Amino acid sequence: MTGKLTIDHGIVADCRDLARRITGDLMGYIRAHTTDSVERSVVRLLGLDGADKSGTPYPNVFVEAAAREGGLSSGAAGRLADVMLKTDLNPNDAVRAAEKGEVLLTDVPRAGKDERERVLSPLVDGAIGRIEKNRASRERMRTDHPMSEPPLLYVIVATGNIHEDVIQARSAAQMGADCIAVIRSTAQSLLDYVPYGPTTEGFGGTYATQENFRIMREALDEAAEELNRYIYLVNYASGLCMPEIAVMGAFERLDMLLNDSMYGIIFRDINPYRTFIDQHFSRMINARADIIINTGEDNYLTTADAYDAAHTVLASDFINEQFALHSHLEPGQMGLGHAFEIDPERENGFLLELAQALLIREIFPDAPIKYMPPTKHVTGNIFQTHLVDMLFNVCSVMTGQTIHLVGMLTEAIHTPFVGDRYLSVRGARYARNNLRGLGRELRFIDDGVIQNRAREVLEAAHGMLGEIADIGLLGALERGMFADIKRTPDGGKGRRGVVEKAPDYFNPFEAILEAT
Repeated sequence: MTGKLTIDHGIVADCRDLARRITGDLMGYIRAHTTDSVERSVVRLLGLDGADKSGTPYPNVFVEAAAREGGLSSGAAGRLADVMLKTDLNPNDAVRAAEKGEVLLTDVPRAGKDERERVLSPLVDGAIGRIEKNRASRERMRTDHPMSEPPLLYVIVATGNIHEDVIQARSAAQMGADCIAVIRSTAQSLLDYVPYGPTTEGFGGTYATQENFRIMREALDEAAEELNRYIYLVNYASGLCMPEIAVMGAFERLDMLLNDSMYGIIFRDINPYRTFIDQHFSRMINARADIIINTGEDNYLTTADAYDAAHTVLASDFINEQFALHSHLEPGQMGLGHAFEIDPERENGFLLELAQALLIREIFPDAPIKYMPPTKHVTGNIFQTHLVDMLFNVCSVMTGQTIHLVGMLTEAIHTPFVGDRYLSVRGARYARNNLRGLGRELRFIDDGVIQNRAREVLEAAHGMLGEIADIGLLGALERGMFADIKRTPDGGKGRRGVVEKAPDYFNPFEAILEAT
């Protein structure tokens, strides 16, 4: 379908320039600061894992102790190296010794940079080697078990119990799902720690933990062998532990992580500075691990009108793209988001949805675009919902979307039953098979509804980006320009975890990831 909208690509180029300017204005601040979650992700990369008797994860225990002892401005990795040098122990044993009172951080002298690098070098090499091994393993499995042709059908499991999730994930894969997303337990994004170990109780979802990632990865690899089709594993890295979850995903070979640059600010009231720093480091990890990120623009249309606010989705996609490039993600890793959310009662609504979906596809041709189903106007009428979902399926196939979150006919009623999921996946597969070549067969009327709507949305996004370039992204968030939700620069959760880097700041992974 590409090339059929006759949009002005000069405007597209200018939008990218404006987005580059908008994000560039923040990159100096981002690179000059760290956060407690970034530091926890660094010590996780160095092998620190486990939890103390109270259940507090060791990365939290150590980083909080380092912060009390002298702040995090010099980085947690250096202090971990100091403890290892004094005790001649590995990171986990060193922290356990500190937990027992056998060593006090206040009694540990600060070593020089060369000594720190020497003791940490094998751990750094081990972490990068583990990530590289997972990349190679993914490529090998995808070669041995080729994936379906896009749109890839993306299905959610959310029982709260990882072992029940495995059963549902296997079932969904057998029905034809290509991507399995394990929804996190409600409000996990607001926890300033990552729970440890497998979990069997969660509300509205299952906790994102490294052991849960491992369990589900193993299950989906077994399913891939059975079905001769690689299955993507998806989880969520947004929230106060964004970089840590990125590390866990890289270590356990996740394929996709929801990793937006502004979602946590807008929808979870997490501090903007904290989020911008965390998203940068987490995305560098994803870049190295070859993990596809998913962004959250579809959520804007749950609080703002999908027709009036369509341009805010496109503007945000441009911004997310530039933040991703700053973190060295390739276009093929940028699962930029949008949604099929126009009121079904609006005349020519399908044509408008077609215009907006194809516009995103044309502007970001190399990105694995993620397309979300209708939810805002879905009611308890399951027949109506199934019909609207089918229009969504048709639009997705016609416009060449890549990642297709399958709509559920019981969306407005309850967490889907297996039978509900079967009907929804079956409908999406029906559309994908029967309409595969439709987009190539169609031409649009010049200056018709579709072409004019695409130009209108692009021009509005261009104007919005110009305004944001003048007032800054923080100013735009404060005015509520995205999703009609206002957030202040110094408000929100996690602000106290933001620290300016000292001249001697030490992070042994930063240079490696910047060179990815």
